[in-house]
Amino acid sequence: MTDHSLRQIKKMPKEAKRKFEKQIGFLSQNLQYPSLHAKKYDEAQDIWQARVDDHYRFYFAIREDVYVILNVTKHPK
Repeated sequence: MTDHSLRQIKKMPKEAKRKFEKQIGFLSQNLQYPSLHAKKYDEAQDIWQARVDDHYRFYFAIREDVYVILNVTKHPK
């Protein structure tokens, strides 16, 4: 995780943090886990987006076999 993503996670409500941790567990097992809805967000920079819940998304990069969490943010509706 980046320093930025850690700061964002600290600001999240407790329930959203719990959901985020659950989704990270799914990500570590299977990038295509259904509730993640993971998709390529920025092809040029190889950044992915995945769902925490209806209100939050997280962005990550894949570096070799490591997922690097770049940002966690509210999802604009």
